[in-house]
Amino acid sequence: MIVGVGIDVVDIARLGERLDRTPALRDRVFTPSERDLPLHSLAARFAAKEAVGKALCTPGDLPWQGVEVTNGEHGEPVLVISGTVAARAEAMGVARMHISLSHDGGIATAFVVAESV
Repeated sequence: MIVGVGIDVVDIARLGERLDRTPALRDRVFTPSERDLPLHSLAARFAAKEAVGKALCTPGDLPWQGVEVTNGEHGEPVLVISGTVAARAEAMGVARMHISLSHDGGIATAFVVAESV
């Protein structure tokens, strides 16, 4: 059963400007394995972190580092949650989270579905 859905969009150029203006933001928001990715990938991961918060009904209340997007066996995006993000998911009965990322025309998008058992 679906227990939460989240979607977010990010203007890629605007995120780039923010990262240039505030270099510490990169370390605060992104995990070590995410930090050196191309800007369009960072924007999609930023959107993913926001979408996870929305899917877990806590937008803005979860730590950025508690959500990481890695790549699966075939290059597909995979969510890895930890700490208070994982605790919130467990409290909601979330067994799996599905994610889709896209970027085109200067916009990055993430869509997350939280599923219970």
